Amino acid sequence: MPGAASSVFRLISAAWVLVRHDALIPREVEPALPPSLRTLGRIVRVFSGREARKGRPGQRLARAFEALGPAAIKIGQLLSTRADVFGLEFADDLGHLKDRLPPFPLDQARASVELALGRSVESLFVSFEPAVSAASLAQAHPAVLRDGRKVAVKVLRPGVERRVATDLAAMRLAAGLAYRVSREARRLETIAFTETVARSLELELDLRLEASACSELGEVMAEDGYMSAPAVVWEGVAKRVMVTEWIKGSPLSSSDTLAQPGFDRHALADNMVRAFLTQALDHGVFHADLHEGNLFAAPPDKLYAVDFGIVGRLGARERRFLAEILWGFLQRDYQRVAQVHFDAGYVPARHSVEAFAQALRAVGEPVAGRKAADVSMGRLLGLLFEITAVFDMHLRPELVLLQKTMASVEGVARRIDADHDIWSAAKPVVERWIARELSPIAQARRLADQGTRIIDGLARWAESPASAPVILEGPPAAGGLWTGLALGLSVGALAIALLALTRAH
Repeated sequence: MPGAASSVFRLISAAWVLVRHDALIPREVEPALPPSLRTLGRIVRVFSGREARKGRPGQRLARAFEALGPAAIKIGQLLSTRADVFGLEFADDLGHLKDRLPPFPLDQARASVELALGRSVESLFVSFEPAVSAASLAQAHPAVLRDGRKVAVKVLRPGVERRVATDLAAMRLAAGLAYRVSREARRLETIAFTETVARSLELELDLRLEASACSELGEVMAEDGYMSAPAVVWEGVAKRVMVTEWIKGSPLSSSDTLAQPGFDRHALADNMVRAFLTQALDHGVFHADLHEGNLFAAPPDKLYAVDFGIVGRLGARERRFLAEILWGFLQRDYQRVAQVHFDAGYVPARHSVEAFAQALRAVGEPVAGRKAADVSMGRLLGLLFEITAVFDMHLRPELVLLQKTMASVEGVARRIDADHDIWSAAKPVVERWIARELSPIAQARRLADQGTRIIDGLARWAESPASAPVILEGPPAAGGLWTGLALGLSVGALAIALLALTRAH
């Protein structure tokens, strides 16, 4: 683990790299800045390098992120999905960070495969070709197995673990400093946010976990068909190497892909949104790194995902809140959306539900029924940020991956189809979830399950009070066991009666 001194040095080095590339306070944004920042920008640009500061802001920032390494490249990948916020040119300039970084040599990749799998490359593959894509943590090589199947071999970059550890130590230091000195940083929970990002990056460095996630999400995706995942070749899986069957389609990161004949852009964008929502709502597990570099497409509307290093998970409670919030916006029922936020604890109880509903109306109404191309996402996000500040809303660490992925998914959908309506795409998935999970039958089932758990817990308590889980607070009063048992039976009986009633109708 890098020490504090090395983390401070890393932060200073990162700032210096941004300064040298004129990417810290770019000259192009100077007219929009307040006088104090304009002055600071001019001072900072004295130290920028003549060669490094050439090009557009996005090109300079991409070069700076590439020099800074994996953590910065991840930020660049996210920014590149939001052409609607930062502009198409800026997003395209950052686009090569997705899968077009310089690869490491083929002989190093072969050596890594042999070391990880404990056998020669020739014993596994008929052919093993140079990398076709290279990202911040790993690169992918086409290969052919001895049985004739074409596969992709993912290999971690040499020394990437040490570099990620250095980056994360610096990020933690920066987050801690910001948390101490800035009230806004405390509201945005910079420490918890950094820990969430750090954990996801650390998990990405074990390709055995990615293979498991690829297999799990492949099964989830197959249920609805909006997106597909490659099959894992388990004999080719180790900590630093992963082999999967070759994916169909062309990379979405290539500008030529959607120019091919036969694509239904509207349906493809719909599938993008629906794939993510079905994963998150129906299954509580979702691919949390859905940028164009990890997506392939085939006519007319087929989507294929790769790179399952970051996976998000949602509990039943979070899934219900997400569905109800989306449903409320679809119905333009801002009072309901506001109430769900208060029920979930996202907005402090000291505020007014009605006032928050009014603020949400200011967000929802300007975009209702309008084409995506006619909506300024930069302005909308600015308004959302102001509202969260007014109502003292803190960032929710457990929802960081969800929010990040939602931003990426919407950005990719808009890149596919400039007029895409994310709400229309989401509606059938959310409607289905609401009908299934919030129907009287579903609520009766949950009530019955709760009654069963109470009865089971009380029975275990009766058999062994010391070891059974605590299900009632405080010491048991005389007859408390029988009272609790009667309560459990009553809840169960009521649930069964409700279930029978709903089925009868």
